[in-house]
Amino acid sequence: MTDMTFKINIWSILILALIISVTGCIDENKYPPLSKVSKVDINRYLGLWYEIARIDYSFQKDCVASTAEYSLRPDGYIRVVNKCRKKDIQGDLVVAEGKAWVMDKDTNAWLKVQFFWPFRGDYVIIDLDEQDYSYAVVGHPSRDYLWVLSRSPEMDNERFQEIMMRISKQGYDLNRIKKYPQIEIKR
Repeated sequence: MTDMTFKINIWSILILALIISVTGCIDENKYPPLSKVSKVDINRYLGLWYEIARIDYSFQKDCVASTAEYSLRPDGYIRVVNKCRKKDIQGDLVVAEGKAWVMDKDTNAWLKVQFFWPFRGDYVIIDLDEQDYSYAVVGHPSRDYLWVLSRSPEMDNERFQEIMMRISKQGYDLNRIKKYPQIEIKR
């Protein structure tokens, strides 16, 4: 089967925008603060990340083999390109492009991400291999969103379990986190 980019209809975009806007407007004081990493070198964070696991949510429904790729834009924003396969690793390719910007300049660990103006959501880096940047965990103050990312399409189970222990200490329900199949991207 050849790769096809799904054309997202206007209803899908509006639903996605509504979900992002609702999560972006959540009263962050209602939840215990997330512990974000102490410092993120944005230049080292850029590039391709494979999604190892996530908390399911409607706008990533039926997605497997998900990736996120970050690069700097000429206007200073970060270009965000999310891709996934629908239903299985041979499924149709879905692509969503957006932008991000740093909210916490001291750590670079708290960003806002926007796929559809004027709606945006929080992107908090709560765990990171600060030496090699081989994995990252991105969360949200509500604990309803979470992504475990890796530079490679597979993650050692021991490392994954260590990450899960740290995530549980942040108040996440581990029963909601699911692993998904991944494929390596040839460049």
